[in-house]
Amino acid sequence: MMLHDYLQHRFVTNIPRLLEPGVLFISFEYATAAHSCCCGCGEEVITPFTPTDWELTFDGETISLWPSIGNWDFPCRSHYVIERSKIVRARPWSERRIAYGRTQDKIAKFRYYGADHKDSSDSQPSSSSDDVIYEQNKEASGN
Repeated sequence: MMLHDYLQHRFVTNIPRLLEPGVLFISFEYATAAHSCCCGCGEEVITPFTPTDWELTFDGETISLWPSIGNWDFPCRSHYVIERSKIVRARPWSERRIAYGRTQDKIAKFRYYGADHKDSSDSQPSSSSDDVIYEQNKEASGN
């Protein structure tokens, strides 16, 4: 269950030390967004904007963050996408799927940056473009 169904956005230079629940703080200067986990657990979620991590879209009114955010290292293990400022729940992943996703992230970083890149993906939420439509279809069908 998600505590927040919608995130407000605030463009800032520096991400605040204390994250206000229900707000996505966006720093273009540091190419990063941060928010308090949408499930309400209070964990800090950091999503860097890079060619191999997350992409932010601002349409003048709402924000979208892609791919999905998988908080596999948090007790809540929440998984969601921020689409037009709305929180779209995604189905949970198995340990095997999480390991596969992390491997794919490392491969993408290696291909883009080469062997000299320091990988910090283990300390960030996992990203994925898979499995989001499942929850959207599930909710639409009433299951």
